Amino acid sequence: MGVLNLAVRDGVLLMTIDHPPVNALSRTVRAGLMEALARLAGDALLRGGVLLGADNIFVGGADIREFGKPASAPTLPEVLAVLEACPKPVVAGLNGAALGGGLELALACDARIALPSAVVGLPEVTLGIIPGAGGTQRLPRLTGLAAAIRLIGTGAKLKADEALRQGILDDIAPDDLPGAAIAWLHGPASAKRPVSARTVPADAPSAVEAAAQAAVKTGKGRPAVRAAIAAVKEAAEVPFAEALQHERHAFETLRASPEAAALRHIFFAEREAVRLPESLRQKPRQLETIAVIGAGTMGAGIALSVLEAGFWLILLDQNAALLAAAGAGLLRQLDERAQAGKISFSSAERARERLILANGWQEIDSADLIIEAVYEDLSVKQEVFRQLDAYAKPHAVLATNTSYLDIDQIAAATSRPRDVLGLHFFSPAHVMKLLEVVQGAQTTPDVLSAGMELGKRLQKLPVMCENRFGFIGNRIYNAYRTHCEFMLEDGAWPEQVDEALEAFGFAMGPFAVMDMSGLDIAWRMRKSRAAGRDPRARHVPVLEALCEQDRFGRKSNIGYYSYDGGKRAKETDQTVRAIIAAASEKRGIRRRDLSPEEIQRRALMTMANEAALLLAEGVAQRASDIDVVLVNGYGFPRWMGGPVHWARGQGRAKLEEGFDIIGEAMGFGFRRGDVDLLL
Repeated sequence: MGVLNLAVRDGVLLMTIDHPPVNALSRTVRAGLMEALARLAGDALLRGGVLLGADNIFVGGADIREFGKPASAPTLPEVLAVLEACPKPVVAGLNGAALGGGLELALACDARIALPSAVVGLPEVTLGIIPGAGGTQRLPRLTGLAAAIRLIGTGAKLKADEALRQGILDDIAPDDLPGAAIAWLHGPASAKRPVSARTVPADAPSAVEAAAQAAVKTGKGRPAVRAAIAAVKEAAEVPFAEALQHERHAFETLRASPEAAALRHIFFAEREAVRLPESLRQKPRQLETIAVIGAGTMGAGIALSVLEAGFWLILLDQNAALLAAAGAGLLRQLDERAQAGKISFSSAERARERLILANGWQEIDSADLIIEAVYEDLSVKQEVFRQLDAYAKPHAVLATNTSYLDIDQIAAATSRPRDVLGLHFFSPAHVMKLLEVVQGAQTTPDVLSAGMELGKRLQKLPVMCENRFGFIGNRIYNAYRTHCEFMLEDGAWPEQVDEALEAFGFAMGPFAVMDMSGLDIAWRMRKSRAAGRDPRARHVPVLEALCEQDRFGRKSNIGYYSYDGGKRAKETDQTVRAIIAAASEKRGIRRRDLSPEEIQRRALMTMANEAALLLAEGVAQRASDIDVVLVNGYGFPRWMGGPVHWARGQGRAKLEEGFDIIGEAMGFGFRRGDVDLLL
C-alpha cells in the first residue's frame, strides 16, 4: 500500500489518495499523482480516471509539515497542469472534505461528484496566504466573481448541496461514489472540459464590489484578503496563464511574510495545545451524561454546547422560575440553530430528548461529569461542592467553572479532591472556543484527561494549565489591564489607550472590554483581594471611583464611557477625566501625552513579562499555549501570533529595555520575567 492506490474498474483508472490522517498533498502524493496520470494518458484501454480519497476524506489540504518551506518538485501547480492537459477525462470523487489544495486538485479535474457529506473550501487566507495552484482562477469560472470572492476572501466552507447550487460540483451521489463517477465517464458528458477553458459567468459590478467589501470587513483588511480579491478579479480580466503566474507570485510573497509566519505558528500551537504531557496521558473517565449546576447565562451556554455535542444533559437549579426559563431558552435556541442550518433538524430533536431539568440534588446521581456554573464567590461554590460530594456518584468528575478562584480551596469542600478540576469556559460559552482545563494539586490524570476529552467533544480548544490566580488568560489579562490603568494616571485617556490597542489589532481596547463585561465584576474581585495588597504597590483607584458612582459599564449605560441607545461615546466624559486627573495628582504624577506606539509597547511588554513569569512557575505547560489562550479568548490579533510569538520577534535587547520601562512604571512589587524563557 502506497500513498496512491490504483485499481481499474470498467475501463476506468481509480486513483485513491491514501495518506493519513487527512490525505494531505505531500511531495510523495504529488509524485504519485504524476506517475498515475502518466499511466492514464499512455494506456489506450483506459477511458478516463477517477480521483478519490481514502477514509472518508478527499484531501484536507497541503501537508502541514511543508508549511513555511520552499516547495519541492513536483509542485502542486505542476501536477495540476499535467492533470488538466491529460488527454483522458478525470472526475474528482469527493467523499469528504476537499479543502485548500484538495479543492484546487478537484477544480483541475473535468468534473466533480460528491457524497452529501462532502465539504469544500479554500481557507488559505486564514493562514495569511492565498490559493497558489489556480484556485483563484478556476473557481470563479464556475461560480462567478462575487461567489468566489465570498468563498476565497473569507476562507469559508460549503456543504455539498450549496457547492452544487453554486456550480462547484456537477452532481451529488447518494452512495456509490466510484460507481457514479464511472457512470459519468461512460455517459454523454464525458468529454474533456477543463475549467480553465471556460469564461467567467457575468456578475453585476455592484455584486462583485459588495462581496469584496464584505470580505475585507470580515478579514479586517488583512493583506491576504486583499490579495485574494485582486487575484479573483483577474480571472475576468487577464488570460488564464498570465493570471496563474500573478497568483503564484502573490502566494509566494505572502508565504514569506511575518503575518503568515504568525498564523502558521498559531495553527500549529492550537494543534499542540490539546495534547497533555506524556506523564499525564491516561484513558479519560467515561463521559455520557453531563450535569450543569446553575441555569444562569453561563450555565445555559454550557448546557447548549453539551446538548449539541450529543451528551445527555441534566440542568439543575433550585430556582424553579430560572430553571424553566433556561429550559425554554435551550429548546428555542436548538430550533433557531436548526432553522439557520447550523445543526440538522434531527440533531435538534435528539438534543431536545436528552435534556433533563432538575431542581433536586438527588437527580444528578447518574452524571459522569458535573460542571458547577454558579455565582463567582468562593463560599457559594464551596457549598455547591459539599452538595456534589454528597449526591454525585463515586468517580464522577467534579468541575468548577471559575475565572480566577482557587481550585484547591473549592476541592477542599469535598472528600474527593482527586476528582475535582477547573473548566474555565468563556462567555458566551456556546460560541467561544477556548476552554482552560485547570489541574488542582490532587487532580488525577484520568480526571484531567476527561476534562480535555470533554473540550474536544464540545468542539472547543482545551488548554491545560496549573492552578494559580487567573490561570493563564486572566493572569496575563489582569497584568495588561492593570498597566493600562497605570497609563491613565501617566497621562492617557481611556479612549486613547483603547484606540491604540485596537489599531494594533485587538478586537476591543481594555476599557471598552471592562464596560462590556461590567465594572462591578472587576470591582468585586479587587475587593476580595484588597486585604492581601501591599499598600506600597501602585494601585489606580479609578475603577473603584466609577463603581461608587454606579457607573458599571454597558449594563448601567455609563462606565468609562457613556452609552446612548447602546452606542458608545467616542470620548470619555468630564466626570471620568476628573476622576483620572485626581488620581494622577494624588500620586504626584505630572500628566503627559502618550503616543499610540508607547501605549502599544508598554501593554505588550507587560503581557510578555507576565508570560515569562507563568512559564517560570509552570502554570502553562508550553509557551505556545499562552498564545493559544490569548488569541482565542482575549482578542489578541491572530495575525500577530500571540504575546509570546510577538515577544520573540522583538529580540533580547528590546525585551530587556521594555521590561525596564514597565518595571519603572509599576515600582514596588514588580517581578521581572526571564527573557530567556520567551526566546
